[in-house]
Amino acid sequence: MMKKAAFVWALLLAGMASSFAGLKPGDKVNPFSLKASNGEMVSLSDFTTQKGLIVIFSSNTCPFSLAYEERIMDLHKRFSNEGFPLIMINPNQVKNSPADGLSQMQARAKEKGFRFPYLKDEDQLVCKAFGALKTPQVFLLENKNGTFRLAYCGAIDNNAMDANRVSSRYLEQAIIALVKGKKPNPAVTKAIGCNIR
Repeated sequence: MMKKAAFVWALLLAGMASSFAGLKPGDKVNPFSLKASNGEMVSLSDFTTQKGLIVIFSSNTCPFSLAYEERIMDLHKRFSNEGFPLIMINPNQVKNSPADGLSQMQARAKEKGFRFPYLKDEDQLVCKAFGALKTPQVFLLENKNGTFRLAYCGAIDNNAMDANRVSSRYLEQAIIALVKGKKPNPAVTKAIGCNIR
């Protein structure tokens, strides 16, 4: 009886693991629409004329996210003209993190001068579909004939808290690889940050 129960439990755990695994490099990204801090709806389909899209899950409250804000702004400024614009998604639920509400996001976007959409994923359906667990966590999408596929996911670079001590710029290298018609290597790195709440 115990062996049977253990076997059933193992199957359940395996099913849970696969259901929360999220996207892997090469996987198709399903369409989504989210409200931006300015009140407008933004959809994945808005970017079908681009070569790809940088999707970064972030927040108003995580120290790691705040440490990356200037770098994120620089990435958008640099690569949006290369066909890789950026969107930032806040997946923290307001009940768990009141400072991550839409009005607070609007204030943050205005204060920092974000020139990219800052979207709210209040029900966390998008972050779960992607498999995002941390803020910040990046997903680089490649547009293949109107279908977006995951090309790279994980960390932006290898030093979350000190931009001056970065030695590996994972996201930047991945974008440059795609521009050259190559696959990013590595295609997956470990995101360092705060747990999504």
